[in-house]
Amino acid sequence: MPNPNEFPPDPLVEIQKIFDRVRERFSQGGPTRFNPWLIVVIGLLLYALSGIYIIAPDERGIVLRFGRVVREAEPGPGYHLPWPFEEVMKPAVTQIRKEEFGFRTVSVGPPARYRDVDPEALMLTGDENIVKLQFIVQFKVKTGATGATEFLFNVRDPEGTVRDAAEAAMREVLGRNAIDNALTEGKEQIQQDAQALLQHILDEYQVGLEVVTLKLQDVDPPDQVSDAFKDVISAQQDKERLINEARGYANDVVPKARGQAAQLINEAEGYSAAKIQDASGAAQRFIALQQEYEKAKDVTRLRLYIETMEQVLPRMNKILLDDVAGKQVVPYLPLDQVIKLKPAEAGKQ
Repeated sequence: MPNPNEFPPDPLVEIQKIFDRVRERFSQGGPTRFNPWLIVVIGLLLYALSGIYIIAPDERGIVLRFGRVVREAEPGPGYHLPWPFEEVMKPAVTQIRKEEFGFRTVSVGPPARYRDVDPEALMLTGDENIVKLQFIVQFKVKTGATGATEFLFNVRDPEGTVRDAAEAAMREVLGRNAIDNALTEGKEQIQQDAQALLQHILDEYQVGLEVVTLKLQDVDPPDQVSDAFKDVISAQQDKERLINEARGYANDVVPKARGQAAQLINEAEGYSAAKIQDASGAAQRFIALQQEYEKAKDVTRLRLYIETMEQVLPRMNKILLDDVAGKQVVPYLPLDQVIKLKPAEAGKQ
């Protein structure tokens, strides 16, 4: 049995050698007798060379011996025993396959044309509403040691299994979500959850496939209630906009109000401290005055009277009356007006 790890001979070169030997055999002088064993040898050689195969870079070879997997072959040339002993299968492991749900591509365009498949698209949400959901699944054969083998032999129809599992996964995930979540900000999470669940199902089935992406195309309410749902979504968007505007206004006004409040508090604290300090000083002065008063009551009383007059009299209009000047005419001296006059004019008067 040839060693599969050795580089196989070039079949064209071997065939050319055989024909060269045949041509030399028949080109020798004189008639020659036909040798049937030569044909047998050529046939056996061609039969042996039929086991040569080449695996493309995007393929992986699965060598079968009497229908049983014996090894996997990497990209490049290789050799297996001729049929019916061994054969090689070459699944494309890097090819990205795609399945469409809820719609079908009629023409890739441009412009692209699609048709809806409502039985696949209509699904029930967790709050018992119906949505029209379209999505795609892209997948490929796993690149691990057993991915190609599982893809070829564990499931009769891998693509059909992907379709059934993907639809079941999407319906289960959508059944956990409310319709508002499915129509608005919850789409990304639904995609992630459905993809993870689909991969889990395929791994349990050992299909040998890897989910590359699961992407929602359109999520809409049924056509009969589409306008009503659009109004609801518009109202929700208006609500969010008003809330954001209110938050922005609050973020602008509240810091200003807090700053003004802090300023007023600081001013009040300063005013309080000043008043307390003034009151403390007045109290200290009063105590000192009381002590002086106890020492000399008459002198202290006179000093207080004089100090009080010094504070009061400058703010009052003053009139001086002289009892000695005479009783007939009231001697009147308008001091306030005299004070306002210039010194020269006051002297004349």
